[in-house]
Amino acid sequence: MSGPALRHKSSHASIHEAALNEARELTELLDELLRKEELDKALETAYVTLEHWETRTLKHAESEEEGLYKEIANASPELQDEITALIRDHALLRELVAQIKELLANEGACKEVVQRFYALIIVDELHNHLEETVLPEE
Repeated sequence: MSGPALRHKSSHASIHEAALNEARELTELLDELLRKEELDKALETAYVTLEHWETRTLKHAESEEEGLYKEIANASPELQDEITALIRDHALLRELVAQIKELLANEGACKEVVQRFYALIIVDELHNHLEETVLPEE
């Protein structure tokens, strides 16, 4: 069973907005540090940004898959295609995070890492929009 905040469109949207705003700020800071060639700070910021995605967004995604999506599919079987698409979005987010981890381990903070963080933001924005359309009205 999902927590009540996940089951209500407005509170769920607020969770998404807060996490994405923080991700944007961290990514923009990382991008700026790389442009200024402050590589030590950039690497530290990249790891903080990675941790943000893992602890906020991917944990949230896991919770949705374990509860919310099953609840929606059981209540509205006609939404199964949308649920499948949302789960695929989560897989894309996880893949991008894995690529970032590998890049950081092998190359450190670099423009490819920043590109993937921006890709995470875009995929998550699209995902959130779809997800909010399948959530029940309050």
